[in-house]
Amino acid sequence: MSNTVYVLNGPNLNLLGTREPEVYGRDTLSDIKARLEARGAELGLAIDLRQTNHEGELVDWIHEAHFKGARAIILNPGAYTHTSISIHDAMKSVTVPVIEVHLSNVHAREDFRHHSYVAMAARGTIIGFGANSYLLALEAVAGL
Repeated sequence: MSNTVYVLNGPNLNLLGTREPEVYGRDTLSDIKARLEARGAELGLAIDLRQTNHEGELVDWIHEAHFKGARAIILNPGAYTHTSISIHDAMKSVTVPVIEVHLSNVHAREDFRHHSYVAMAARGTIIGFGANSYLLALEAVAGL
């Protein structure tokens, strides 16, 4: 097992900082990456942060994390949370622990956001703490 933590981000998360800042905050993915790398260095963990707007690419990265012996995956699948059985199945077919993260509290939002296919296959879920959700997930990884 390596000390690499894959931090995978789904659709529209490339727009963080400008997309609905009242919901998602003003932090960009670059801001989040910098904080994760700094804390990861303290914990002896390397960060491999990626973002895609394509479901199949997320599935491929989950497989890659498994085959490369990643320590864990921190996954913010965006809207795929509520729709993707493919991501659920990819998570179930690998041994790498996955922690689902969300910036907003999805349970305090629209009804369609209350169901997560990802949560059904995740080791745990951290929601509602803005950009700090990622840091909390990294702390959880360090404790695994």
